[in-house]
Amino acid sequence: MSLVVVLFAAFIIVPILELAVIIQVGSSVGVFPTLALLVLVSVAGAWLVRHQGTGVLTRIRQQLSVGELPTDELVNGVLILVAGTLMLTPGFLSDAVGLSLLIPPIRAVIRRWLGRRFTRRVIWDIEEI
Repeated sequence: MSLVVVLFAAFIIVPILELAVIIQVGSSVGVFPTLALLVLVSVAGAWLVRHQGTGVLTRIRQQLSVGELPTDELVNGVLILVAGTLMLTPGFLSDAVGLSLLIPPIRAVIRRWLGRRFTRRVIWDIEEI
């Protein structure tokens, strides 16, 4: 996927979808409950990110103290950081994606996918040399 397509989706399509969902929810439950829900989800998301991020830092320190390379935990930390960014971004779709990244089994699947993709990319680059 080209960078232009990704940037177009990130800056044009996603905000339009977020606004459409917010308008739908707002028309169903009202403006103030919608705003309250957005704030509540952001606060809850920040708490969850802090809680899980602290756990990841603890596990990284433990692995480093015994001489292990904490690769899985570093990837978990990045995914939790992305989740936190999405949770603090106003919108229900970004909150849903952010919340899903805070679920350890989903994070594990994404971590394995990223590992395979990275490995394939490295092997492909080595073969070109």
